Amino acid sequence: MTYSDARSELWLPRSALASCVRGVMARDTLSVALDEPQRYNHMPVAPTCALLWYLQGECHVLAPGAPAQPHSPRAPIASATLCGPFTRPTISWNPGPMHAFMVLLMPDALAHMTGLDTTALLDRIVPVQEVFDAEWQAMFAQVAQAADDEQRVALVESFLLPRWQQSRPASALHSHLLTDWSRSVALRAASSGLGRSLRQAERRIKQWTGQTQRNLHGLGRSERAFFEGAQAHQDGAVRWGDIADASGYADQAHMCRESRRITGHAPGELYRLMQSDESFWAYRLWAFGVGVLLE
Repeated sequence: MTYSDARSELWLPRSALASCVRGVMARDTLSVALDEPQRYNHMPVAPTCALLWYLQGECHVLAPGAPAQPHSPRAPIASATLCGPFTRPTISWNPGPMHAFMVLLMPDALAHMTGLDTTALLDRIVPVQEVFDAEWQAMFAQVAQAADDEQRVALVESFLLPRWQQSRPASALHSHLLTDWSRSVALRAASSGLGRSLRQAERRIKQWTGQTQRNLHGLGRSERAFFEGAQAHQDGAVRWGDIADASGYADQAHMCRESRRITGHAPGELYRLMQSDESFWAYRLWAFGVGVLLE
């Protein structure tokens, strides 16, 4: 293992917010000295939206498809932003030490609470002043001024809970798994409103999540393979063919193609990077945080 002692922390939501909040992540490198390659951040394709605070330091997002190299084009983002669902892996870079705080929201929950069109947010990072009303902007300011990340989590939960209770669909599912969530969204789409045709249901899914049901199903399958792979690596018995079969893929080649699309890497290479590369901290956090908690 060659990654640093920088703080990466994950909180899962209370049960009343499980169908609204995917999780809360914090990353703090203020107390460690990271070199230039270690200050990249690799993120996979994500069906979630994110409330993102850069409490200290800056973030530059690389152009789509650009490698984690000094010559790659990049652009700075605001200190408080809304990130939409991303259909491609994303790489960002920090010019120096940083402290970031991120709340991952299910896109349908964000749409129900705010009326925002998540389709219009696809593959975008937008300053909060451009998308949220005064109440949401005030919450962003309170979170930024909080004493620590534990207090930030409490502030976010106390803000979201009454709004989600007011707008939450009756059939929203309490689960941390993408597969369960996507099935719940599909069920609601099929039974909502007067029109219940397949085409109308697909249209509702796209409106609520920004993605097709097929894409959501693929992300759920990929997540299962990710957790299965993490557990297999911990057990020291990795058989990719068995993992592909257990996760619902046609074969190992199918799983590898989808892994490259979602993460930019084949499964074996991804786990090697997770174990050796500082910049893959988010994958480690999710695999050995959420994955262990879901067992």
